[in-house]
Amino acid sequence: MRVGMVCPYTWDVPGGVMAHVRDLAEALIADGHHVSVIAPASDDAPLPFYVTSAGRAVPVPYNGSVARLAFGFLSAGRVRKWLREGRFDVLHVHEPAVPSVGLLACWAARGPIVATFHASYQRSRAVSVTAPVLHTALEKITGRIAVSDAARKTLVEHMGGDAVLIPNGVTVSRYAQAEPLPGWGPDGGVIGFLGRMDEPRKGLPVLLEAFTLLAPERPGLRLLVAGPGDADEVLSKVPAALRDRVGVLGMVSEEDKARAYHSVDVFCAPNTHGESFGIVLAEAMAAGATVLASDIPAFRKVLGEGQAGALFTTGDAASLAREAAALLDAPERRAKLSDEARVAVRRYDWSTVARDVVRVYETVAATGSGGVEEERRGAVL
Repeated sequence: MRVGMVCPYTWDVPGGVMAHVRDLAEALIADGHHVSVIAPASDDAPLPFYVTSAGRAVPVPYNGSVARLAFGFLSAGRVRKWLREGRFDVLHVHEPAVPSVGLLACWAARGPIVATFHASYQRSRAVSVTAPVLHTALEKITGRIAVSDAARKTLVEHMGGDAVLIPNGVTVSRYAQAEPLPGWGPDGGVIGFLGRMDEPRKGLPVLLEAFTLLAPERPGLRLLVAGPGDADEVLSKVPAALRDRVGVLGMVSEEDKARAYHSVDVFCAPNTHGESFGIVLAEAMAAGATVLASDIPAFRKVLGEGQAGALFTTGDAASLAREAAALLDAPERRAKLSDEARVAVRRYDWSTVARDVVRVYETVAATGSGGVEEERRGAVL
């Protein structure tokens, strides 16, 4: 099957949706499908052979974060050219409601179109104002996928219609085995964090406060932080006497990310809101890490209501500190949670998830009239 896939967020900066698109594309290619991805990217960015640049992205505030999107005449032209040359059986657009390449692709194409909805957010004035414009694109979609109950609820409440629930995937084998990073654990006293350090909803300030509460009573306690952001700003939020016990790696490669998961005794996901799944949880679970996460609905579901990882009260540093201390003092409990996590994460392996996505492609293609074509009526913008 020839699949055209659209990523709305820049390929230059790691993110949950971009990782989902990358891993799904590679799983489909490994299964023998022809896959071409178009995504925002700098023209000089190193891209995999299957990715086409839709033009440089610009930062735009979106869903409590800063998304890097591409939207305009240059991107529209590249999308049309990509559609003409691709001769796809199915077009798969991720986050079509985001004002980026996916929306342009929906306007520019006709035929079998599948959309995956990732985001979870509350009703907003912006969504209400743009709804009529979005409808002209969304009405073309013939198959809908939601990665979580929260994303499905957002779709139903904000845009109408329903979707097949297919969770995010993780390449379990990528994280299952790795050596710890030099100088790090697990040694009974390492807590880890991976995410955008400068994005408040990722919850790093909550973890830093909890670390400040715990560290004075635990001389061996250390904190390992990885992800995009300003290291100096992170360290400035920790008392000077404790800063030498905080390691800030910044953005890491896929290889070092896997090693980071194997370098900690407790992996913490302190996110406060806006998560529909939690790919970092799935990655950490695949690595066999002991997970401690905020009790937002998406995380509760992935962790089986606490069976495959511990939970703390969202946004509550004292609660985080208590749960982290309890885990650090109970190696047998950590081992049990690690075993449960390795079992639970198997349902999210891409070998399973990709097959479910292909079934949607086949259903949509079978009910359509031929492949994807360029829509020649009307304007893209």
